[in-house]
Amino acid sequence: MGMATTESQYHVLAVDDSLIDRKLIERLLKTSSYQVTTVDSGSKALEFLGFHEDDQSNPDTSSISPNSQDVEVNLIITDYCMPGMTGYDLLKKIKESSYLKNIPVVIMSSENVPSRINRCLEEGAEEFFLKPVQLADVKKLKPHLMKNKLKDQEVDKPEEIQENPEENLVKQEFLSEKIHLQPETQQQQQLTNNNKRKVMEETLSPDRTRPRYNGIATVV
Repeated sequence: MGMATTESQYHVLAVDDSLIDRKLIERLLKTSSYQVTTVDSGSKALEFLGFHEDDQSNPDTSSISPNSQDVEVNLIITDYCMPGMTGYDLLKKIKESSYLKNIPVVIMSSENVPSRINRCLEEGAEEFFLKPVQLADVKKLKPHLMKNKLKDQEVDKPEEIQENPEENLVKQEFLSEKIHLQPETQQQQQLTNNNKRKVMEETLSPDRTRPRYNGIATVV
């Protein structure tokens, strides 16, 4: 595998109850070299992601278990109008999960309803595509995938930061000792300079080179 990131390394989960639309989005994604998994409902999408409710009477209680395919999902694209769990409901479930919330979600719909579009975008959807989805729409997915990849790469940065304080502490201690030693060194240097200056003054003093006797200077 090359060093550069290619679309084939990205895995997209496509969710649509319509077989025709599901086949269309799958073909477009594969044409763009993405790995694709398709499911026909929001509940199956959550199952694939490993999400399940721990307590059916308390929807707020949920947990994540690894999916059986053990495949990382890099982006989810889902239809809005589906029986049972809508695309909006699926979006909310994902964004409420601490484990899944960073996965970009894109909504598709055959109906151009501004209030619906705004609600999905406010809930955290990255894009809202009108059906039929075009290849130009699929090309808009890559920036969201790249942005999410950069976030994942930043996860290791705290560990690097944890190592730096130890090195910084050693440097600070060294600088502190150096600062404490500097005054003594400066004082010694000053005394040395004063002694040299005194010797020079005594050597060049007129009183030593030209003793005076009754106002007459005599060279020694």
